[in-house]
Amino acid sequence: QVQLVESGGGLVQAGGSLRLSCAASGRTFSSYAMGWVRQAPGKERAFVATISRSGSNTYYADSVKGRFTISRDNAKNTVYLQMNSLKPEDTAVYYCAATAAVVIVTRPNQYSYWGQGTQVTVSS
Repeated sequence: QVQLVESGGGLVQAGGSLRLSCAASGRTFSSYAMGWVRQAPGKERAFVATISRSGSNTYYADSVKGRFTISRDNAKNTVYLQMNSLKPEDTAVYYCAATAAVVIVTRPNQYSYWGQGTQVTVSS
């Protein structure tokens, strides 16, 4: 089992940047592929990005490709989401999630463990 705590959200103007962090508990962090999922008001949760256990493979939703970068530091049990060129439509609660799956996971319901979420608001 793994516990996840996100941080780094906030209010930023369009075109700005934010870096989200997700700290994981436990000694098996490197056994999990990690993902970021977001939920905008009135919408379902949507996949943003995922990274493999070693960090060698990443995958992004088309809406964030080229603007967001997911990375991880297994020595620090932390996964990051660098968000650049932010747009108002990126406004959402961002969740960190973990899965033991060995394949790329893009459906939110395929993740087993979730953080509490961090709010990102992008003003126009």
